[in-house]
Parts: sequence; structure tokens; C-alpha cells
Amino acid sequence: MAAKAIMVQGTMSNAGKSLLVAGLCRIFHEDGYKTAPFKSQNMALNSYITKEGLEMGRAQVMQAEAAGRLPDVRMNPILLKPTGDTASQVIVKGKVLDTLSASSYFAMKKKLIPTILESYESLAEENDILVLEGAGSPAEINLNENDIVNMG
Repeated sequence: MAAKAIMVQGTMSNAGKSLLVAGLCRIFHEDGYKTAPFKSQNMALNSYITKEGLEMGRAQVMQAEAAGRLPDVRMNPILLKPTGDTASQVIVKGKVLDTLSASSYFAMKKKLIPTILESYESLAEENDILVLEGAGSPAEINLNENDIVNMG
């Protein structure tokens, strides 16, 4: 049976979503549920290297630890590491894909949806509960068309 999912949304960046997700992961874990965090895309300058040598967001590592789990790149399949004001290194499932300008990334990011779904679905098969973290605010309607993190 696939996991049940709960999604944490916020009104803006830095609203406390990552910490709330970690708290929920800990509560569900302590209640005996096999739990995993999931954030399809994260933007962070710093990252964590897994024991397999793969790169992922540190917030999802903290959340995994709260859930009693080892960090797994499926919990954060897309990591964007800013390299300047208008470009980011794009990391997909822990491996560097490319360094892209914002416009180049926006033009191709829908191609990453199968990777996101594959990561989500495999975690859902292995867990009782997935705690999903949105990004920024889901109310930014100008971004809905290309949203791959919130409910777009």
C-alpha cells in the first residue's frame, strides 16, 4: 500500500516549513510509522553528501534523521545550488546535471517531473507516511504554470 501524505505549505520562504516537517517526521516516527520527508526541489547553497557520495539538501537530511531514516536523495531529487545572481548548479538525484541560467532551468524543468514522480512513488511504496515540504508560497499564481514543488 502506498504511503499517506501530508504537505506543509507556507506563506513565504523562511516561514519555518523545514522545521515543521522535521517535527512531524519525528512525531510520526515515534508513533511507530515508517516515515520519510520529501521536497521535490530545494534551493540551497550548502548541501550534504550521502554515504553513496550523492548530494542533497541539508534540510531533508535533518528531516530524515528526525524520521529515524538514513538520508536518501529520493527525499530531495532536485537540488539547486546558486552559483550567482542568475544561475544555479542543477543536481538531480544527487548528481550534477549542469549549471544553468534561471531562464534555461525554467525552460527545461518540466522534463524533471518523471524523476520527481519516480522518487516520490518509490518512497511511497516503502513508507507509511510521507511528509511533503512546499517551497516559498503556493499563492504565487504567476509561478503556478511551471510549479514542480507546491501543488502545481
